[in-house]
Amino acid sequence: MTTVAAILNEKADPSVLSLPEGASVLEAIALMAERHVGSVLVTRDGGPVGILTERDYARKVILRGRSSADTAVSEIMSEPLLTVTPGDSMNHCMALMTTHRIRHLPVIDGGRLAGMVSIGDLLKSLLVLRQREIEQAR
Repeated sequence: MTTVAAILNEKADPSVLSLPEGASVLEAIALMAERHVGSVLVTRDGGPVGILTERDYARKVILRGRSSADTAVSEIMSEPLLTVTPGDSMNHCMALMTTHRIRHLPVIDGGRLAGMVSIGDLLKSLLVLRQREIEQAR
């Protein structure tokens, strides 16, 4: 069984982008574009409270005619924040993502942010696992 910890260990860049809840949506979108990612964690007093995704931006800013520069990330972030732990299984993450129709899960270890897993991370890990099984079968 592949765990979240193993998936995090395989990531080239395990860092998590975050912005304080008062940051503008424009700042968040610019940061995501610069780093080529689809989400940014929203924090309050240093702790995660929500997540802002490209989907949030499209549905809650663009389609509603809001200003990216004048809207705080806290106004459109997805909450409550669903999280996993390093010991959780890849299957658990996939079930959460499927049930809640999300693509990113922050990883919390002992009350602290340890990383983020995306649907892409899970698929990559699943492909590696299947390839190993095929090689062992040969």
